[in-house]
Amino acid sequence: MYDVIVVGGGAAGLSGALALVRSRRSVLVIDDGRPRNAPAGHVQNFLTRDGTPPSEIYALGREEVAGYGGEFATGTVTEVRRGDVFTVELADGTSYQGRRILVATGLTDLLPDVAGLAEQWGKDVLHCPYCHGWEVQDQAIGVLATSPMAVHQAQMFRQLSDDVTLFLHTGPDLTDEQWEELAARQIAVVQGKVEQVEVMDGKLTGVRLEGGKVISRDVLTVQTTLRAKASFLTGLGLEVTAQEAAGVVYGDALVVDAKGETAVPGVFAAGNVTDPMGQVLQAAGAGLRAGAAINGDLIAEETRLALAARGS
Repeated sequence: MYDVIVVGGGAAGLSGALALVRSRRSVLVIDDGRPRNAPAGHVQNFLTRDGTPPSEIYALGREEVAGYGGEFATGTVTEVRRGDVFTVELADGTSYQGRRILVATGLTDLLPDVAGLAEQWGKDVLHCPYCHGWEVQDQAIGVLATSPMAVHQAQMFRQLSDDVTLFLHTGPDLTDEQWEELAARQIAVVQGKVEQVEVMDGKLTGVRLEGGKVISRDVLTVQTTLRAKASFLTGLGLEVTAQEAAGVVYGDALVVDAKGETAVPGVFAAGNVTDPMGQVLQAAGAGLRAGAAINGDLIAEETRLALAARGS
C-alpha cells in the first residue's frame, strides 16, 4: 500500500514524486522505460540543464526521488481500478495499491505516412523550433505540410534560417494572402506529394517527390499527431479530449483542473498527457503542482478521519 502511485517516470512524474517524498509520503513510480523524447539527443530550454541528454536528467531525478525513500517499478500499466483504494495492474500481472494516482505517462507522436521519416525522427526530422531550432540554424530546412498549421511552422523556422522550403504535400491549398506572406519572407513553396526522405550515411539529404524529383534539404520538420497515453484509464470512465488550435485538431489529452485533478477524485495527471504542447520544464512544473495538490488532498482526508476517530 502506497500513499501515491505515480504512473510515468519522466519530468512530470519524477517532479511530482519528489514533492511527495519530501513530504514523507510513500511513493511508487512505475515506468515503462520508453520516454517520448528518447530519440532526442538533448533537452533544450531547461534552465541550468540546457543541452543535457534526457536519459541523464531522468537518471538524476530517479536518484533524487530514491534518496528520500521513493520506490520504483519497471512495467507497463494496463488498468487502474477504484475501490476503497486504487489498484494498478501491470502487463506482467503484478499489481499495486495506492490511495492516490498521479498519471504522467506523456504522449505518442504519430508521424505522417512518408517512407523514412520514422528512422530519422529526433535526429534531422523534427517538429519544434523551440526544441531544436538553435541546433539547425542556417541549414536548408524543409517543412512538410499536412495541415493548415504548416504555414505557421514555416514562418517559425524562417526565423532560424534563410533557406526554408514549404512542401505542400497533403496540406490544404494556400490562400492568396499566404502566398504573399511566404513570398515576402522568401520561403520557397513546392507543390506535389512527398514520397520519401533521402538519407546517406545516416543523415537526411533531401526529399523525393512523387515522380522522382529530389530536392536537397538538411532538415525536415513535420507536424505530428499527439496521442495521450491514457487508455489504461478507461475503466475509471476517463477519456481523452480532442485538442485543437486555430480550428485544427492536433491531438488529444486528459482534462484536469487547476490542481491537476481529473474528473475521478483521487486521480491526478500532469505533463504531456494533459498538455501536449508543453516542453520538459513545463512538465516538471506541472508535476510539482500536482504533487503538492495530492499531498494537500491526503492531508484533508487524514484530518477528516482523525476528527471522526475522535468523535468530533
